[in-house]
Amino acid sequence: QARAMRRAQDVRKQLVTIMDRYKMDIVSAGRNFKKVQRSVTAGYFTNAAKKDPQEGYKTMIEGNPVYIHPSSALFNKNPEWLIYHELVMTTKEYMRAVMSIEPKWLVELAPQFYKSADPNRMTKAKRMMKIEPLYDRFNP
Repeated sequence: QARAMRRAQDVRKQLVTIMDRYKMDIVSAGRNFKKVQRSVTAGYFTNAAKKDPQEGYKTMIEGNPVYIHPSSALFNKNPEWLIYHELVMTTKEYMRAVMSIEPKWLVELAPQFYKSADPNRMTKAKRMMKIEPLYDRFNP
């Protein structure tokens, strides 16, 4: 995974350059990885997926079946919810660059796109999902 680490270093250098250009302070989150995870979730909220009880995951937007790429550190971890960077089609549709998330972040960070569902108006299967995409998410 040396290539992935080099890519991360390159991205960090780019971000530092941008911060310097706009005279912004560089502030560390320290060991608080939740802040970083929430930031990534805010940018990739449309790339959310939930563990499917039968097999793999389902994307939140289209409901397509997807799987964690075998090269991922989360391949055998199977978190309940995650965000992915891209989908790659080989023998299956795989998610690459995945990160586990808390589903409430989707509602908090993208309220025009996700909402908490009323448990009294849902089937048992929907209640298990906890959140759902808004129906008319592009027309506020």
